[in-house]
Amino acid sequence: MRLLFVADGRSPIAISWIRYFVERGDEVYLASTFDCSPGLPLNGLEITPVAYSGSRKAARSMGSGSSAGRRWQSALRHLLGPLTIPRASRQLRAFAERTKPDIVHAMRIPFEGMLAADAYGIAPLVTSAWGNDFTLHAPSTALMRHYTEWTLRVSDALHADCHRDIRLGRTWGFGTDKPTLVVPGGGGVRGDVFFPSDPPAPSAIVINARGARVYVRNDVFFQAIPLVLARRPDARFVCTALQGDKDASRWIEKLGIQQAVALLPQLPQVELAGLLRHAQVMVSPSVHDGTPNSLLEGMACGCFPIAGDLDSIREWITPGRNGLLLDATDPSALAEAIVEALENARLRREAAGVNQRLIRERAEYAQCMAQVVELYGRVLSGVARRASLTTAQ
Repeated sequence: MRLLFVADGRSPIAISWIRYFVERGDEVYLASTFDCSPGLPLNGLEITPVAYSGSRKAARSMGSGSSAGRRWQSALRHLLGPLTIPRASRQLRAFAERTKPDIVHAMRIPFEGMLAADAYGIAPLVTSAWGNDFTLHAPSTALMRHYTEWTLRVSDALHADCHRDIRLGRTWGFGTDKPTLVVPGGGGVRGDVFFPSDPPAPSAIVINARGARVYVRNDVFFQAIPLVLARRPDARFVCTALQGDKDASRWIEKLGIQQAVALLPQLPQVELAGLLRHAQVMVSPSVHDGTPNSLLEGMACGCFPIAGDLDSIREWITPGRNGLLLDATDPSALAEAIVEALENARLRREAAGVNQRLIRERAEYAQCMAQVVELYGRVLSGVARRASLTTAQ
């Protein structure tokens, strides 16, 4: 197949998905909304900024700055970002006309899907909805609502990482007669990278691998740490993709927990997997989410998952059986859950067994990506069928 992906080429999630088709031998092109060096032998790369993604500030590594700055930047993109779509879509259309893809796949609705939808007509469009596209971004402004609805109307197929987002996609205009697929956003978990330690990790290490995002309550996470240390002074907390984050540093200093917390940069998958194997507990204190890839990777490595109580997360975690869910705005509840997980070895052991089966059955990379190939085939067959009907008429 000749495939054109419209994605943030810096994203490990997008690269994991795209890599499968590069390694399969397909002809793969990438229109990246951010300047990037994806490290893949692509057939072509075009940088296509949209919603100010070409600005120096937007192009900085994820995890720097402050939460106030990220909230301001997000609000600005919601308000003014859609105004940049028409110009960017002309650039994307020109790239698509040169590459002549069989399928265009936009990975995330704002703003990659919106951009691809505005340039629609070159090839069938597959759109991926990522965790908070419908719950956070879509209702934020009138223009965001308009472009979300337009994207769903013209998309020929919809991929999401949870069934909830397929249901929400229908309410935003995606046709009931069009194909859908639910698999993890990064294509699944690589079993040769993410696997449990044997024996299980002995240390009371808690990992937060969500980085700095406006919908992840890291403030609650840091406030919970002194409450945990009061009962488990041996506990240690590791945060990936938060090195250099101003808010994280301020919370650590304010709470006097420097001795118990390590802030790390964003890690390559192999290094992240090694860290997860040394941790007993993984925390994901989010208030908007689909199925976080890091959560699945932690489950695959034997980490006991603690997450915000969201419909999408309940598709994977049954509270008290293979994880704990809670109000992600409550530091006391989070601390109580962490202590319970650290002190209940039997719960951790039984949850690890359940989670291994879940990952193997529903999130294995090769198996999930084979379903993606099938989805692409269904899209192409549907287009061919509609074309033959049109010709016959």
